[in-house]
Parts: sequence; C-alpha cells; structure tokens
Amino acid sequence: MLNNWWKINSEVRIDTPFLAVYEDRIQSNIERLIESVNGDTQKLRPHIKTHKNGDILDLFKTYNINKVKCATIAEAELAAMHEIPDVLLAYQPVGIKKERWISLLKKYPAISFSTIVDDFESAKALDSIAHKNNLTLTVYLDLNTGMNRTGISISKDWGALIDEIVKLKNLHFAGIHIYDGHLKGDVEHRNSIASNIFFSINEEIETIQEKLGYELKIVAGGSNTFPFYASQKKVECSPGTFVFWDANYQIHLPEQNFESALVIVGTIISKPTDTTFCIDIGYKAVASENPIDKRLVILNDENLIPVSHSEEHLIIENQGKNKYAIGDTIYAQPYHVCPTCALYDSVQVVNSEQQICDQWFITARSRKITI
Repeated sequence: MLNNWWKINSEVRIDTPFLAVYEDRIQSNIERLIESVNGDTQKLRPHIKTHKNGDILDLFKTYNINKVKCATIAEAELAAMHEIPDVLLAYQPVGIKKERWISLLKKYPAISFSTIVDDFESAKALDSIAHKNNLTLTVYLDLNTGMNRTGISISKDWGALIDEIVKLKNLHFAGIHIYDGHLKGDVEHRNSIASNIFFSINEEIETIQEKLGYELKIVAGGSNTFPFYASQKKVECSPGTFVFWDANYQIHLPEQNFESALVIVGTIISKPTDTTFCIDIGYKAVASENPIDKRLVILNDENLIPVSHSEEHLIIENQGKNKYAIGDTIYAQPYHVCPTCALYDSVQVVNSEQQICDQWFITARSRKITI
C-alpha cells in the first residue's frame, strides 16, 4: 500500500478538484521536525502560511509547539483563536495594517504578539500608535542577508538602528529576524553560506546584548536553511512546508526526510485525442507561478505528462501503455504547496485506512477573519 499511499478508498464522495491531507503523514512530519532539534520544541516557531489551518495549530500544541510565525494578520488572528501563546507577524505592519494589528492585540490580550520592523520611520509609527492605545509593542529587527525582499541590509549600520529603536518608549525590542529563502543548492552549500553570514552577525548581536543588558531572541530561516539553524543554540527555526511537503522540496531538499502529506484529487473529464486527456485541475486549482513542468506531478503514473494548462483544465499526454477512461480519478502532488493550499476553502482528511474521515477549513486563506 506504500506505493499508492495517496489512493483514497472511501464511500464519502467529494466533487473534484479537492485537496486531501493524510493525517498519519502530517503527524510523522511533525515528529521528524522535533527530532531535527533533538526534541527541544522551544527551538521551533513554524510558519503557518503553508496550511493556514486551526486543526493543525491544535495538533502543534499536543506536541508542545507553542510558538508560530505568520505572514498575514488573518493568520495571526487564527493562531490567537486557537490559543497559540506566542505569535510573530513576520511582515512589517504599515498603513491600515497598524490599526488592524492594534485591534488584534486588544482582542487577545493573553497572547504574546510580536512583529518585525526594518526602518526607523516604521518603528516610530508603531511607537506612536502604541502610545495612543496605551500599549507596548514587541518588535524584532528584520535583517536582509541577501534575499533583498525585506529587512535592513547587513552591510548597513543596523546596530545603530537598534540604538534608535530601543529609545522608543512604547516598543520593546526583542531580537533579530532573518529569512534567507534565496539560499539554494545542496545542503552543504546552503549551510556554508548561512553559517558564514550568521556567525558574522552573531558578533554584532553579542555586542548589542551587552549594551542592552538582556539576551536577544533570534528567529531565523525557513525550510532551505532549517538544517543549519536547527543545529545552532538559542535560535528559533521557522520552517513551514514540512507539514505537507511538496514536489519542489522533495527534489531540492532531499536531506530533509519529510513525507508528502497533501495531494490534489482530480477527475478525467474528456479525452480529446487518443494520447491525451483532460483533467479538472486547472490553474485555479494548483499554484501556477512556475512553468508547466513545475506545477504538479501526477502520482498515478510517471508517464502522464502535463502539456497544456488553463483556468479549469489541464491537458495530460499519456506517454505510457496504461489506459484511462473518462471519470477516472487522478492524484497529483503540487510543486508549490503553500499557494496551492490558499486556493481552497478546506481540505479532506484521510486516515490510515485511506478513508476520508474529516474536513479541515483553511480559515486564514481569507485576508480577513474578523479584524
């Protein structure tokens, strides 16, 4: 059964396309994550952008994972709704997001919320709104170590920026945030670059800690550099994809032994030629930012090759000898699971007997829950 672990033998019928998640594999992936940090769950602050799901947050707590990172205020609200004690928004709140952030903190005063900043004007704006609301906001400095997406460049005097931030009376400076998702290649290459940068940063962090008189927290990395940061003391790691895994990381991060735990289930809806058929997994059903050969992998048969994609249709060329009929079920592994998951309202939960046993809602796919 291992070779077709993805096959669903269930009397429950769900219209396709839908997402299926495999409960035992999700649990195994969480257990592998914990093993990677030698059982020290305090080192884990998983990113919830992959699943955006409250049931998985509840599952985290059963494994004593009580800190998360998120990318949207909706994700942060979902974490608070499920009583995750410590929630970091890894997205600098500007504009109306500042007001939403304050509203969230007021609604859930028992939760320890924090966010990131990367320039003084943004820090001042947060300090001002915190003062107006009689709050103290916890912030991390976001460092740009080469991805050039957010953060103050490590080539600049970021220590001086910290000196200015700590003077703001309604901000508590907690530590450093690093995301280095640009690091690719084999694990030795990724670890080498990450370690060179991190150890140079660490010297400055030690100097800053002595000046401040307290220890700074460090939240660093994603999936690509997780093996390196998992081996570092007093660093919180933030992988997210491990929950479901996907074809991209299965290919490019082979050293991380996570199992695929999510598939897209589709149906053959037409056979326009003798060697092609059409399934209902269009690019509104799978993340399609990559070329067509890097959108999904058909699990039924390695000889089924995607050749053409549109909104609700995917044309498959059958290069093998197996025969397929209209109405047959097709199972596919997404190449990029995070944006794929965000295309659906829910996932169908499959148990170890390969039966659909539950439905979990992807609540934080919405930009707004209540705030």
